[in-house]
Amino acid sequence: MEGLFESLPPEYQKKLGRPGEYPFTRGIYPRMYLDRLWTMRQYAGFSTAEESNARYRYLLSQGQTGLSVAFDLPTQLGLDPDHPMSVGEVGRVGVSIATLEDMRRLFQGIPLDRVSTSMTINAPAMMLLALYLLVAEEQGVPWDKVSGTVQNDILKEYFARGTYIYPPGPSMRLVTDIFEFCAQHVPRWNTISISGYHIREAGSTAAQEIAFTLADGKAYVRAALERGLEVDAFAPRLSFFFAAHGDIFEEAAKFRAARRLWARIMREEFGAKDPKSWMLRFHTQTGGSTLTAQEPLNNVVRTAYQALAAVLGGTQSLHTNAYDEALGLPTEKSALLALRTQQILAYESGVTRAVDPLGGSFYVEHLTEELEKEAERLIAEIDALGGAVAAVEAGYFQRAIEESAWRFQKEVEEEKRIIVGVNRFFDPNSPLNEPVPVQRIDPELHEKRKQELARFKKERDGESVRIGLEELRRAARGQENLFPYVLEAFRRRATLGEVCGVLREEWGEYQPPR
Repeated sequence: MEGLFESLPPEYQKKLGRPGEYPFTRGIYPRMYLDRLWTMRQYAGFSTAEESNARYRYLLSQGQTGLSVAFDLPTQLGLDPDHPMSVGEVGRVGVSIATLEDMRRLFQGIPLDRVSTSMTINAPAMMLLALYLLVAEEQGVPWDKVSGTVQNDILKEYFARGTYIYPPGPSMRLVTDIFEFCAQHVPRWNTISISGYHIREAGSTAAQEIAFTLADGKAYVRAALERGLEVDAFAPRLSFFFAAHGDIFEEAAKFRAARRLWARIMREEFGAKDPKSWMLRFHTQTGGSTLTAQEPLNNVVRTAYQALAAVLGGTQSLHTNAYDEALGLPTEKSALLALRTQQILAYESGVTRAVDPLGGSFYVEHLTEELEKEAERLIAEIDALGGAVAAVEAGYFQRAIEESAWRFQKEVEEEKRIIVGVNRFFDPNSPLNEPVPVQRIDPELHEKRKQELARFKKERDGESVRIGLEELRRAARGQENLFPYVLEAFRRRATLGEVCGVLREEWGEYQPPR
């Protein structure tokens, strides 16, 4: 392989670089999967902490190499199970977490110094990370031994996902507070997962996914610099999260273009000196929006091809969707098959035997160049508006994604874009349309969780909780880092809803433009 690279023209060699070297077009490590496979990190969580814990331990026993926690909507919105807005949503799309006791049960028997954990949580990211660190503390695990990621990407929530709480200004304060606190106390923790996945799932193109994600990344870097942090103190712990859709070569090229563009942004625009600050490290999830309720077993094939694209593009970790996710949360059987899809790719396909096996392909390099140019053009538009925060407030992202989503849907309806089993090759009597078992959440769960919370509140020291929450309120009115105050409130047995509620009262809630 070395000889193949040396045979390329010098200008080609410079543009591509070697794996593990700037601009990282060909991967962030010299030997990539020859030295270490990507982390197999299946996204999971439902119902109660106990049930989710059982699923995590099962997946780990089957060869999964990292955890990825899905929280229910009330948790994502900083609401306790007894809040009126939680009705009908407790434990539905993820696990319900409201207290330190809940988090303790979620990770019962899982050593937090030996397993890395990703948490898909944004507006209350500080709160869930604080609970996680307190559980590690109880296990006797020093914080400098804890590894994982909080998504903590609030900007994309305003235009692609919707689980925001506070306005952009105070939300960005929480993001940078996490950067600062972890740089000092939790050095192995990835403090943000800047997410293109939800942008793509909302309907963006591949180029928009790159551009909007990196524009958000630039906004977080600027906010941290304005806080007074040194770029090389926090930038090595930034991580990214992308979707893998069905066009294998475009998707692989997308990841290569994003790496190259981010490396240049960090080195040339922000003056980062540490090569780790230039690296775009990313997790990938196969495309949930590409899954179909019609002939759901076809989704196994879709997911396998999308996973292949992610690996060919050099992902650091991967979630493969289950075939039944267009119908409900994965069952134990479908979750295991999704994990086996990754394992077959890793151990049977031969795709890990070469570093960047697509490197030098005329087609892939052309796609990489074209995606990079289009992403650069879009980033320049966002910069001209004043950056990502200003673009959110102006509705720029929302309009662009809506237009792309409309074009995609129009192509499907006109059969210019074929979805097998949906707008072409559809057979209502196909054996592939036979019903599949769907995971059902206990309808009594909401009431059970309310009762648990009532007992929790009755048994705690209410005055101690009040003092902790008032200290948090005072700090929120000033400029101090809020992380220590959130930790202390949870030590005093405050609930997630109470902690987030104090900040709601001080900062208000975000109201999207009409």
